Amino acid sequence: MSLMKDYINEAENDLLHTYNRYPVVFDHGEGVRLFDIEGKSYLDFVSGIAVFALGYGNKAYNDALKSQIDKIIHTSNYYYNVPAIEAAKAVKKVSGMDRVFFTNSGAEAVEGAIKTARKYAYLKDGRTDHEIIAMEHSFHGRTFGALSVTGNPKYREAFEPMIGNIRFARYNDLESVKALVNDKTCAVILETVQGEGGIHPATEEFLKGIRALCDEHDMLMILDEIQCGMGRTGEYFAWQRFGVKPDVMTSAKALGCGVPVGAFMMTEKVGQHSLVAGDHGTTYGGNPLGGAAICEVIRQFEEKDIPGHVKTTGEYLYKRLDEVAAKHSDIIEHRGVGFMQGLEFDHPVADIINRALEKGVVLINAGTNILRILPPLVVEKSDIDEMIDILEQVI
Repeated sequence: MSLMKDYINEAENDLLHTYNRYPVVFDHGEGVRLFDIEGKSYLDFVSGIAVFALGYGNKAYNDALKSQIDKIIHTSNYYYNVPAIEAAKAVKKVSGMDRVFFTNSGAEAVEGAIKTARKYAYLKDGRTDHEIIAMEHSFHGRTFGALSVTGNPKYREAFEPMIGNIRFARYNDLESVKALVNDKTCAVILETVQGEGGIHPATEEFLKGIRALCDEHDMLMILDEIQCGMGRTGEYFAWQRFGVKPDVMTSAKALGCGVPVGAFMMTEKVGQHSLVAGDHGTTYGGNPLGGAAICEVIRQFEEKDIPGHVKTTGEYLYKRLDEVAAKHSDIIEHRGVGFMQGLEFDHPVADIINRALEKGVVLINAGTNILRILPPLVVEKSDIDEMIDILEQVI
């Protein structure tokens, strides 16, 4: 039996079986390539589910973390620390938001956003029966609050009851949102580009319509930019393509490029009329190591113009995937933007992903029949060509 199989068997004996993992044990990475424990190389078009934006073995990133580890890793939020302060300033600069709360994950960021919306509404009228409108086929996380606004019943049904007072509208259908608004509605939450739900970008008309609706009723517009944010669509955050600024925004994944960090951000108005001391907290959120990671990620994004690279190279990826879609009758649709694209097939894609893995390309699905393409943001045209060549073989 191989060393790889030994480790896989050990994992299956020890870890809770909540994932159907692919049969590979990764050991290290370099650039846009991963290597398993037996030395085989793989071209990575998943990037840890839209996390490792800067690629593997990035020396400046690694050095920044090593330097911070030698100083201090954790102090708690009872005290200030310089990396968190500098990270907040950097996040505000690229997002245009005013107040930042650092978390450890995207799901925690969504929890904070939900609490912000309910507290904002509570301070207006003292009621606790406010409703939030979320979207069908959305995905916001696995914790109870985040799961409550996730628009896929199969994720929720075994864990009912959820937090309650959540209504679901149809994505990119403004009339379906308007039909749910009443005097209890305090917020509308949506992904600017739906990820797990099948790579569906919001239209400009839809986003602007929700912005106007929220302004009209003094509701909060919450945009989940956990997967689609931090450069993946060619802007720091996907809503910046349309200039539709949210009241509250969530971020994670590529924000730390591997270190587990997240954040929810808000405008000054919301910050002054929502959460106060004692309303929310976190032991690890905003720790110095996470802050150092965020600072270095944003520094490199700015220095290398990562969003600009995604914009131009993402267009090339779109063109190549369009060519693939045109050749194969079992591909129903190609959609997405930047380095967040998907091919929808008329059959499950598990076999395609497994065959690609055997040939040294890492791909992932979104739902049963959608192939999801999420490369590191530093991927080049030659890497895209290599991936397309293998994809053609395995389709």
